[in-house]
Order: sequence, then structure tokens, then C-alpha cells
Amino acid sequence: MVDVQLLGPVELLVGGRVVEVGPPQRRTVMAALAVDVGRPVAADAVIERVWGTHAPDGARNAVHAHVARIRRMCEQAAETAREPLRLVRRSGGYLLEARPDQVDVYRFRHLIEQARVADRTNPARVRLFGEALGLWRGEPLSGLQGQWAARMRESWRRQHQDAAVGWARAELDLGDPASVIGPLTGLLGEYPLAEPLAEVLMRALHDTGRGAEALDCYAAVRERLAEELGADPGPALRQLHQAILRGQGSEAVPRSRLPAQRPSTAARTPELPAQLPMDVRGFTGRDEELARLGTILTSTAGKSAAVVVSAVSGMAGVGKTALAVHWARRVRSAFPDGQLYVNLRGFDPQGTVVPSTEAVRGFLDALGVRPERVPQRLEAQVGLYRSLLAGRRVIVVLDNARDEEQVRPLLPGAVGCMALVTSRNRLTGLAVTEGAHLLAVDPLSRDAARDVLAARLGVERVAAEPEAVVDIVVSCAGLPLALAVVAARAAGQPRRPLGALAAELRRASGRLDALDGGEEASRVRAVFSWSYSALSTGAAEVFRLLALHPGPDVGEGAAAAVAGTSPERVRKLLAELVGGHLLVEHVPGRYAFHDLLRVYAMELVTAHDDERARRTALHRMMDHYLHTARAADVLVTPQPNPVASPPPLPGANTEEPADYGEALAWLVAEYPVLLRIVRHPSGFDGHVWRLVAALTTFLDRHGHWEALLAAGRGALDAARREDDRTGRADAHRALGLALDRLKHRGPAREHYLRALDLFAALGSDVGQARTHQHLSRMSGAEGSPQLALEHAYRSLKHYRAAGDLAGQAAALNHIGWRQTHLGDHLDALAHCERALELARTAGDVDGQAHISDSLGYIAHQLGRYQQAVDHYLQAARLFHATGERHSEAACLVCLGDSHHSAGQTGAAREAWRRALALTDELGLADDDPLRTGLHDRVGGRPAP
Repeated sequence: MVDVQLLGPVELLVGGRVVEVGPPQRRTVMAALAVDVGRPVAADAVIERVWGTHAPDGARNAVHAHVARIRRMCEQAAETAREPLRLVRRSGGYLLEARPDQVDVYRFRHLIEQARVADRTNPARVRLFGEALGLWRGEPLSGLQGQWAARMRESWRRQHQDAAVGWARAELDLGDPASVIGPLTGLLGEYPLAEPLAEVLMRALHDTGRGAEALDCYAAVRERLAEELGADPGPALRQLHQAILRGQGSEAVPRSRLPAQRPSTAARTPELPAQLPMDVRGFTGRDEELARLGTILTSTAGKSAAVVVSAVSGMAGVGKTALAVHWARRVRSAFPDGQLYVNLRGFDPQGTVVPSTEAVRGFLDALGVRPERVPQRLEAQVGLYRSLLAGRRVIVVLDNARDEEQVRPLLPGAVGCMALVTSRNRLTGLAVTEGAHLLAVDPLSRDAARDVLAARLGVERVAAEPEAVVDIVVSCAGLPLALAVVAARAAGQPRRPLGALAAELRRASGRLDALDGGEEASRVRAVFSWSYSALSTGAAEVFRLLALHPGPDVGEGAAAAVAGTSPERVRKLLAELVGGHLLVEHVPGRYAFHDLLRVYAMELVTAHDDERARRTALHRMMDHYLHTARAADVLVTPQPNPVASPPPLPGANTEEPADYGEALAWLVAEYPVLLRIVRHPSGFDGHVWRLVAALTTFLDRHGHWEALLAAGRGALDAARREDDRTGRADAHRALGLALDRLKHRGPAREHYLRALDLFAALGSDVGQARTHQHLSRMSGAEGSPQLALEHAYRSLKHYRAAGDLAGQAAALNHIGWRQTHLGDHLDALAHCERALELARTAGDVDGQAHISDSLGYIAHQLGRYQQAVDHYLQAARLFHATGERHSEAACLVCLGDSHHSAGQTGAAREAWRRALALTDELGLADDDPLRTGLHDRVGGRPAP
């Protein structure tokens, strides 16, 4: 089953499993198309739904990119579930092809329509209303911004309110008023001015013998209407109120058909604990987490299941307690028999962890158990505690738990109760043995962090210094504790500009001092120290040393190199750090710091590890990256004599990718780290320029030309500091290539010529060959085919002198490409066929892709269309394997043209359609040369 879910967070559900749609903007695009499922939505309409009437200049390209990713997601979902779900382009817009019942909003409306036409005495009516309400998973379009989302949300809320009233009336018609009181109380808190909700709740309360509560409900609604609208309750509500007043004790009010009144839970239970702490003032920014908790609650409502356990985990200071308390207070009407709370102090710096016996005893006291009735043994206390909760609806908040064993005795065993656990550890054991729902709490987004400051300092003060607020938000890195401390300091100094506080925070060395709130629990450094002190010795050392890593994340191999230990051991230590929320494993096998935790770790490594230890750890890390990058580069571009590097230090844990695929995967994962190393040198200049030399081909092939330009400049600076001619030559070649790709061909030529001079002085045939190869391509782009051919022949000469087979293949392909554009197709064919033989011998996958593409072009020019098709198919497959998406798209265009020339119109359109999808994925504009004419081709019209 494939479901598009809008009544809560925007999600795609495939076979019961959630597929992450992506960032908020992409979720808005998905929602904008799903609300009109089966009908085309114009591109302009999508843009307006996402950005409103003031869309940015790049909005259309952004929509193209989001649609491409959503299209691929739908295709994968449809293939997995074997159900229809396609996103296609239609008449300048987009059409989501699916059954209406695959979108929860449509399914909700259909169920409500069925319920409304059902007979009042039919039990199916209650089931239909209940099934419809069960589709709601929290706030509709949760987390999405903008006027369109707000309008849709408000419309659906009204429909939800009407459905809830219909369900409650159906239950009353069947004589079951008690079942609606809890849900209606919660809904009336959400819609406090909804008179139909108040009316049906008052009737249910009266029908269960709780007439006084029904009158209190009327009084509260009347007061809210007067305060907010200046109005009185409507006639229906007033008449019901008068009927209850007249009918108390005299059966004057018509009742729902109930065989026997049910005594209220409160009547059986005189002790109603209310232990929840105060709510956080100005709580904001946790819509998705609140919606998830709401989904957990509603998904189990009314089921004869065991207690619901939700474990909320996250790093120190991320706001777990605030979230748990806020949500528990918000839903306390669903737990009319009380709220229990205990701070278990699982990470208290003084070691005063609350034992389970003390916590259970506190709960027994709160439930009204006299001291003489409390058993001595823990097992008996737990048994009494759980017996007292039987038949009740109580929420139990277990805050700041250290581990599963501290929590288990405190879990209620009663159906209808809920335990909400917070911890810095993940508590996966509760998921395994108790079926707990696990919810990780991440740092706040920038917008949410700004809202926190506005709630505490006032909108006007925050709006008055927008740049300072941005600086503060960035410095606090989304950590609610840090934001609370900053806000408290700013509130205590109302005349001090926020810019002054922002400047203090920008000084990274003092950032944790600036975030000192005075009390132990509000000092960020102290809060972090509680988690750090709980680590094993090995994990603490890894935590400190990883502060030396430049980020943005680190793989297991590099972490082992920094720590100077084995990958097997570091894997266990990293798991300990993740479990304690001192690191985040944001993708499998890759780990990242929270910004403030990095500052804290840097403080620790500076204080606890001497200069020699830090320098050695950095040296191992640089060796790891350099030697692994060189090994990957040789596999991606086979070469006979790569630039020599000094041997690595012991413990550097250098890796040897097994094949092209592993090499490419390593480069894709690590190149952001390598770019940071290059841009922020730390005294390892030889490593820097060698790293750039190893990265140049990868960055070029994958279109990271701005990054290559910055890396080339860093490499040139490093080589000059080290006075290394080889380094300078490679850096000039990298700079020439980047500038060439960015169409700054004058400066590019200068760098190429400097590289040629240096490579010639060094006697480097490979260096000269590669540089002539670049000059050949650039000369052809500048409209100088003869000069391009001349550079290609020089490139071939030097590659032969170096014995570089892959290089010779590339040079022969350049020669053939230039010859066919000069009209000499047969000579071009001979050169390219020889090039393909050499590339296969050298194992050069990328070379084979480009040569097959050239052979397809030559065959097409010779009228050999089926041969062209075969060559283009091979090239497209190889481009896909190497990840060169732009080259793959261009190849598919030519493949479609060759199919068309061969009379294979269906295959031609399919190739063009795939090319168009790739250009969507790449986010190319409609006027991009690669997209020009593709729409006409796909539509069966002649290409311009």
C-alpha cells in the first residue's frame, strides 16, 4: 500500500514504512500536488502555493529540482508496493497520478460522507467516523509555512471538528457517552470556541452523571466567547444549559440511550495527582515532535494494548524535558486520573541518581497510599503502584533517565496509561522489550530558534536587530538551553543592544562562558560535562580528539586514525558517544558534532591532551585522508606513476578501495571533509597540495568547479610555502581546469601555460599530457578545431612516453572527436575504436563511457543508426555507473535522436523522457541547452 499523508507531517508511506520526503520546501511541493491528485497543477500554481505571491527568482528551478526528486521517490514507491503512483509533466504543469484513496485527505472525506448517510442506529456509523478521525496524526501539513498551507490547515481543522462532533453524536445515539468525554475534552481545548463540541460534551457529561462538570463546561465556554468575541453562546447551547439546570435530579433532560450510567473515574479515585512541572514560557519550535507524540497517543487510543511507552532522547540541553512537560500538559485532559512526574537525575554531576525504590515510593505517596500500607520490598511496591493505576488513565513522565533498568519498575502496566521517558541515551532496550516508541529530539531550526528568542524577549526587540539575532541563533546552534541562557541575559539587560551580546558569542573561545546562566543546571559547559563524565576512558578520549577533525562529519576509518586505534574498537566507542548524544550518526557510518559540543570538546582536548598528542593525531588523520584519496584516484582514473607521498604514520588506518565503485563512493562521502582540510591548513602543506592533486579529476567530473577553484588556490599557497615545484605545477593545472569549466578562459590559459612550463622543467610527461588534453578541449570550445587537434596529438605523445594506457585512450578519443567535427569520420572512427581497446585494457570506466559516446556520434554521422544506438546505450550505462548525471542526460538525448533516425519512435521518446527527468533532477532551467527541444521531442514534435 502506498499512502500520501497530509493530515500531520507530510509523509509517503510505503508498505507501512515512512519514506522521508525531504526538507520543508519539498514537502510543500508534494502537498501542493497531492491536494489535487489526478488533476494537473500549473507550475505557477505550485510556485504560489510554496512561496506565495512573492516568489524568489530561482523558484521555478527549485520546483524543477524538487519535482525530480519526488518523481523518483514515487517511482521507487510504486515499484516496491506494486501500486500506481506517478508524477508526470502535463501542459506546463505537473500531475500526480494515483487513486484518490491513496491520499489521506480524500480518504478522510470519503469516510465522513459514508458515515453521514448511514442510519443513526447502525454501529458502522461510529466505526466510519472513528476510522476517519484516526487518519489525523497531529497538525495537518505540520512544519510547513506560508499562506496556502495555513489556509488548507484551517479548512481541514473545521472538517476535523465537524467529524468529531458527528462521531460523538453517533456514540451518544448508541448509548455510550462515557467513551467520548476524554477525546472531546481534549478537542475543546484545541477548539475552545467550538459550540457544537461543547454541546455534545455537556450532553455526554450529563448522561454519565457528571452534571456539575457539564455546567462548568458551559461557564468556561461562555467566558471564552465573551472575552474573545464579545458574544454569548448560541441558542442550542443556552437551551441545553437551561435544560440541565431544570433537570438536575429530576430526569428532565432527554438522555442518550444508555442502559446504565457509568460512574466517573474521578468518583472512584479521590486522589488525582498533578505533579507536572511548570510549562516553559514561550515554548515553540517543536511542531513535528509534538505531532509525532500525538500520533503515538491516538494510534493506541481505545485499543486493549499494553501501556504506551515513548522514549524521548537527545543531547544535553536540546529541550527534552521542556518538550515532554509541554506535551504532557497539553494532553492531560486525555488522562483525567492524573499526572505523575519524577526527575530521575540520571546524569547528575554529583552522582545522586534517584533509585527506583525512591521514585516508586514518591508515586505511591502521590496516589494517596498511607505510609503503613507501603510494602518494604521493591517488587511489592511496584505491584501496588501498578494495581492502583489499573482502570485509570494516568500519564507518567520519567525525566532524565540513565538507562532502561532505572525506568522499568516505574512503567505502569495498565491499559490506558502512558509513560513518557526522557534520556540522553537512546534506551533502545525499551523498544525491544516494552515496545516503546523512540523519538530523537534534534536541535532547533534557525526559524524556530528565532521564534524562541521572540517569545522570551518580545517580537519588537528581536525585529529591531535582525542581523544580531541571526548571529545569536547561529552561535547557539539550535540548542534550546543555550537560547534560554542568552535570552535570560538579554532580558536582564533590556537596554543593552543584542548586537553586543552577539559579538560576545561570536568569539568561539568564550562562547560557552557567554552561555553561562549562573546555576549548575543552566550552565551549558556543566550540562555537557555531566554526559562527558559518564563516558568510558576510551570514549572520552575519542570525544576530545575528534574536536581536531575539521568536519562536517567523520567516517569510522578517519575516526580510528584520529584516535590511533583500530576500526573495530573505534566503532564501539563511537556507538557509546552516539548513545550518550555527544555525537550524531546522521547517516550510517558517519558521525557529526553539535556545534556547541565541538566547542566543548575543543576545550577538553586543549586542556587534557598536550601539543605533541594533538599534533600526532592530526598527522595520522592527514595521512589517512591523503593515502586513501590517492588510492581512490588511481582506481577512478588509472595512472602508472601517481605522485609519491611520504609513508603514513602507524595507526593512520589508510584504506584501499577494492574497485571503481568503492573508490567513487569514498570520494563522494569524503570530499566535503577534504575541501575543509584544504581551505583550513594546519601546518601540513605537503598533504594539502597532494590532496588537491588527488581530488582534481573527481571534482571536475562531478561539476564541483567552484570548489575546485578554491581548492586549487589553497594548494598553490601550500606548495609555495613548501617551495615544491610539483605541487605548484599540479595546483596551476587544477586552477586552469576550474577556470576553464567556469568559462574564464583567459586566466585558465595562463594557469595551463604555467603548469606546462613547470611540468616540462620537472620532466613530467603525465603532467604535460593532461595539460595539453585540457587545452585541446578548451581550444575546441573556443572555435579553434585545428589548435584543439594539435594539443590532442601533443597529449598523445606525452602519454605514450609515460606509458599511461588510460591517458593514451583519452588522447585518441580527443583526436577522433576533433576529426569527426572536421568531417573526417572514418579516421575519427579508427582513432576512437583504438581508444576503446586501450581504455578497456587499462580498466578506465570513465574513459570507456566518453569513448562510447564519441563512437555513437560518429556512427550517427555515418548513417549507421543501429550502431549509434548500441554505442549510446553503453555510454549511458557507464555514465550512470560513474555518477556523471549531466553527461548521462546529454547521451540520452543523442540516443533518442539515433532511435528516431532508425525509425524506433517509441524507444526514442523513452530515451528523451529519461533525459528530461535527469535535467529536472539536475535543476536545469528550461532555456538550458540540454533541455532545449526536449519537450518537443517527447511530445512527438520536431526538435528546434
